[in-house]
Amino acid sequence: MRARSVIKKLESNHVEGLSHKELFLATEDLLPVTDDKKTWDAWNFVGFWIADSFNLNTFTIAASMIAAGLNWWQAFLCVIIGYTLVGPLLVLNARPGAIHGIVFPAVCRTTFGLFGSLWPVFNRAGMACIWWGVQAWLGGECVYVLLRAIFPSFARIKNTMPASSETTTAYIISFIIYWLLSLPTIWVPIHKLRWWFMAKAVVGPIVGFTLFGWSIHRAGGVGPVFSQPATLSGSKLGWQMFISISSCFNNMFTLITNAPDFASRAKTPSAAVWPQMIAMPLGFTITSFLGIVICSASQVQFGAPIWDVVKIMDTMLDGASSSTRAGLVFIAAGFIYVQLMLNVAANSVSAGCDLTALFPRFLSIRRGGYVAALVGICMNPWLLYKSSATFGNYLGAYGVLLSCIAGPMITDYWIVRRGHMRVNDLYTADKEGWYYYTAGINWRGYLAYLCGFAVNAPGFIHTLAPNISVPIGAQRIYYLSWITGTGVSGLVYYLACLVSPPPGMNRHFKEVDESAGEPRVDQIAAERLAEQEKDRDAFDDKEKGVDGVERGRAQITVLEA
Repeated sequence: MRARSVIKKLESNHVEGLSHKELFLATEDLLPVTDDKKTWDAWNFVGFWIADSFNLNTFTIAASMIAAGLNWWQAFLCVIIGYTLVGPLLVLNARPGAIHGIVFPAVCRTTFGLFGSLWPVFNRAGMACIWWGVQAWLGGECVYVLLRAIFPSFARIKNTMPASSETTTAYIISFIIYWLLSLPTIWVPIHKLRWWFMAKAVVGPIVGFTLFGWSIHRAGGVGPVFSQPATLSGSKLGWQMFISISSCFNNMFTLITNAPDFASRAKTPSAAVWPQMIAMPLGFTITSFLGIVICSASQVQFGAPIWDVVKIMDTMLDGASSSTRAGLVFIAAGFIYVQLMLNVAANSVSAGCDLTALFPRFLSIRRGGYVAALVGICMNPWLLYKSSATFGNYLGAYGVLLSCIAGPMITDYWIVRRGHMRVNDLYTADKEGWYYYTAGINWRGYLAYLCGFAVNAPGFIHTLAPNISVPIGAQRIYYLSWITGTGVSGLVYYLACLVSPPPGMNRHFKEVDESAGEPRVDQIAAERLAEQEKDRDAFDDKEKGVDGVERGRAQITVLEA
């Protein structure tokens, strides 16, 4: 009994009275968001994307383009094209969340099935956990710069890490400090985060532009910075630009895929359209430009381009004056806050939503965020920062997996069902529901996913194992996985639906919940419990009445005696 009581206390919040199968589908964090939690207006989304764009990862991706051989304007052109093209995909995939208040794991069920959605959700959860560790490492590097700027002797702490780790004890200590700082931020629920992001939207640009201006000053003005030539030419230059555009997409595919998570908190559906379509590419383009210039300035300052922006700050500390150290304390502290908020927005919340769908009985969004933090510290994220090539390969590898999920999801909502949904069917295992398909799995979604991945598989394998020879054409298809993965998977899904139309396929576009007004599974369970409680109370009252009559008769008998 004690063990059962402990297990009960560990369970996540859910409506009592659900069956095990219903509990798997309908926990509090997976059900449609209630109106009191839809608190994000248009300006909150603008602030969110400004805040999200000003982060070290965006700086680093843009800077890696310079390290790969592009000059400043070529890299800038790539980020303009890349992030501008991301905007429509983001808004298209966010729409079901904005209209119906449902999160990514629930939206994913429409395309892959009630239980078939578990694999795409697992993909997204795994990426969020890994990416949490990557962003945390960058945050830890900022902690290192902060501590070294305040205490120069911190860099001389005895290193006990093996050479194979490719890091030092001082960096590990900094990483752990950042990790501890991140734990309180995971506790705050999504609908209350908007003010944290608004603050980040102020802090991020301030520290970003400060480092930008300082780098230009140290390089002797914009002339030396913008005169740096490209080291590539011809077809190599062209394909490197395609790769750079792809890196922008790969950076954003996590947020494209789980776009419904934040859109579900929109006060009105329109709040999640133009603010995201404009603010997202604009914010990321501006931040990328800063990263490009900062990296180009490092070539002038240090004789070679440094693609890791935090390493640039660290290098600036070599023989630094007290004023330089004070300036870097300010910048590093700002970037630490930026990274804390970024990890919440892009990874903690995403991992929480996804892990809730995988282990709904015991995990909530908050608990899932803490799982991501545990994975992030166990995955040795510093190994991904060995070089710009390693970092780029990682971006491409996880981008191709997520593109094959986003393609069918967008196609299902906009082209196959054309806005028609039955939200209640997302939370019941009734075989007559639209999303039950075959044993809860939509074969059309999996066919599309596999075809989208198969097109990119040779290049994907070559990226993971460079010793395996792959034709250059296959590698180039992989470079364009944001087109090939998304496009092929979306096209195959549509063709499969033409061959075998799924429930709810429609010719006319209308954003409507066809189950509106019908009782949802959690509401049915709540009503059933209320009826049971009412019957129990009536029975208790009846029992009390019988007891009262018996006591009255006993008292009369005593008096007569």
